[in-house]
Amino acid sequence: MIVQTGIRAIGPGDCLDTDRLLQWMEANVADFAGPLTIERFTGGQSNPTFRLTTPRRQFVLRRKPPGQLLQGAHAIDREARVMRALANAGFPVPHVHALCTDDSVIGSWFYIMDLVAGRIFWDGGLLEIPQQERHLYQRAMVETLAALHNIDPVDHGLSDFGRPDDYFARQLARWTRQYRADEDAGRSADMDAVADWLQSRIPTQSRTALVHGDYRIDNLIFHPVEPRVIAVLDWELSTLGDPLVDFAYNAMMYRVPSAMPWGLADRDLPALGIPDEEDYISAYCALTERSGIPGLDRYIVLNLFRMAAIIHGIKGRKIRGNASSDSAHEMVVHMDLLAATARAIILRNGQQPV
Repeated sequence: MIVQTGIRAIGPGDCLDTDRLLQWMEANVADFAGPLTIERFTGGQSNPTFRLTTPRRQFVLRRKPPGQLLQGAHAIDREARVMRALANAGFPVPHVHALCTDDSVIGSWFYIMDLVAGRIFWDGGLLEIPQQERHLYQRAMVETLAALHNIDPVDHGLSDFGRPDDYFARQLARWTRQYRADEDAGRSADMDAVADWLQSRIPTQSRTALVHGDYRIDNLIFHPVEPRVIAVLDWELSTLGDPLVDFAYNAMMYRVPSAMPWGLADRDLPALGIPDEEDYISAYCALTERSGIPGLDRYIVLNLFRMAAIIHGIKGRKIRGNASSDSAHEMVVHMDLLAATARAIILRNGQQPV
């Protein structure tokens, strides 16, 4: 989950050998030439992310964090693989130059990709954009997600990128397991209640698609002046699965308050010039040839629980001293908000299937 908030110089805690990295890039990145300056993005909660600058161009390095990691987490190799496949499909992703699976270079696996020049919006209200243009950016966001879900994974070498069925159930099992396994971070009454509620309300999956897993506005790079997505970032959670789960993660912005910067639940959408949830859902359905999304709240609640579980893992890494971001403590405070929001949706549904 990328939450980039700035740039700082690297330090001893980053565990990054500049000389070893320079030698590896000279051998593995076409037309690379140093010297190399390395800086750290101060966000990047899951996988530490660095800006690499040479006299001729800039790159981005994404790596697994150092230290003890949960099994299956921080899938750097999967990120690189899916972005390469999507680039061949004409989908907007950064170009991946090389993947390193040799821990001896910088201490963990990493890959090198292009730094894409454009705009990242951290605030879901799009306050940097003129009011009359904001709906165009919202439209570009949903169009790009629909385009992803309309790609045939088989046609682009991704037929084995994950199990095609039971995605909702597998996601619920995965994040419940990871949440309960991290004893250092403790337990949450709201999260326990939400997990139990979801377990008895698992929907049937009607379609299979390539899913991003963390599709939010702050993981998109927009064109410098146009309402157009030119790169989608942070593919660590991507797999084959139910596109409705993926869409609901994006639509979760309408249920979460602005305490999460991308949240819209407590904002005046007409005044902002941003389409409401119903219009956003209708746009996605039209683009993916759906008549509607019955039971959307189940998918929203699952995604709230999943994000809370991810932050719960950040809390555990912070306690153990290997959180991958200087701002980890800022994310941890949002775990209770997300879990409480999920439970509130359950209560509004009267504890009945939705």
